[in-house]
Amino acid sequence: MRTQVAIVGAGPAGLMLSQLLHGHGIDSLVLEHRERAYVERRLRAGVLEQGSVDLLHAVGAGERLAHEGLVHHGFYLQFEGQRHRIDMQALTGGRAITVYGQQEVVKDLIALRLARGGQILFEAEDLSLSGIESSAPSVRFRYGGETHALHCDFVAGCDGFHGVCRPSIPAGVLTAYEKIYPFGWLGILAKSPPATHELIYAHHARGFALYSMRSPEISRLYIQCAPDENLAEWSDARIWEELATRLTLSDGSGPTEGPILEKGVTAMRSFVVEPMQYGRLFLAGDAAHTVPPTGAKGMNLALADVRVLAEALAAFYHEGRADLLESYSATCLRRVWRAEHFSWTMTAMLHRFPDDDAFQQKLQLAQLRYVASSTAAATSLAENYVGLERV
Repeated sequence: MRTQVAIVGAGPAGLMLSQLLHGHGIDSLVLEHRERAYVERRLRAGVLEQGSVDLLHAVGAGERLAHEGLVHHGFYLQFEGQRHRIDMQALTGGRAITVYGQQEVVKDLIALRLARGGQILFEAEDLSLSGIESSAPSVRFRYGGETHALHCDFVAGCDGFHGVCRPSIPAGVLTAYEKIYPFGWLGILAKSPPATHELIYAHHARGFALYSMRSPEISRLYIQCAPDENLAEWSDARIWEELATRLTLSDGSGPTEGPILEKGVTAMRSFVVEPMQYGRLFLAGDAAHTVPPTGAKGMNLALADVRVLAEALAAFYHEGRADLLESYSATCLRRVWRAEHFSWTMTAMLHRFPDDDAFQQKLQLAQLRYVASSTAAATSLAENYVGLERV
């Protein structure tokens, strides 16, 4: 088998890269070891920066997003029983975010790629890379009971944190930077109309809580918990009781309860490898970096990576230039580290750490009051949240 760019992973990064390359007249083939149904229902992030929304529309994947995505012009910080609105639209010159689940983005991109003649092989097993340090790399895999070799010019590793691409780079090439957070998020999907039309980030003495939504009928809520929390100990009644404790305001208003459709625990880490490339292999998205979900940056960083990569590959094929490919890692890492810092800042400002004392809690509240009362501080928060146009 032969293609110009072999893409490993059918998440937002891999699918978007394939579509962008199609727009440049560059052939690609996407390999995904999971079945299509699993990929399309896998719950992940749900907040799209303005730039990500614009990109999806630009490639032709924005029709359902335009009808079903929930555009938010602000969000709330809640502490000491009060909510304070951060007006992103006013503070960033009209920019906003859109709530639209990652699985919906994946569905849209898969449908678009297939409609445009794109090649996506689901359930491609036992993937392995070879020759990535040469000008003729290949990807071997099993598909339909047979072993195949996909020869290509470049490999794009878009296969996530646990994928095969990053470990294919020889030992000693990459430097990994990692921070493991001493807590996780217990998240639920509930059939209950959201009590507010914008997200609520809540600081509470018992720990962080987030009130989000997926539609006018479905709410998405999270509470800070232990990273190895036993879900069996969390009945629906206990979950709603804890959410009410952390999200109820001084006037008594709180979240709207409803049947819980799904629940799970997400561990939290920050992780970056440098460089994001080796030979003819280029890493993108979670294969190269992860962020805690507090800043809502994961999917947005993945889309930003492949936008850079697609432009670099187009310059190589159409202009004979290799400079953009050579600088791919440095270009992406500027945005990655900016997003890592913002995500860490949001996490540190809102969560209870195990060794926090009363002094640290007072510092958190002082920071929250400053953000809520200072136009300069609120502008910085809003700019980072909607996504910086240039980094």
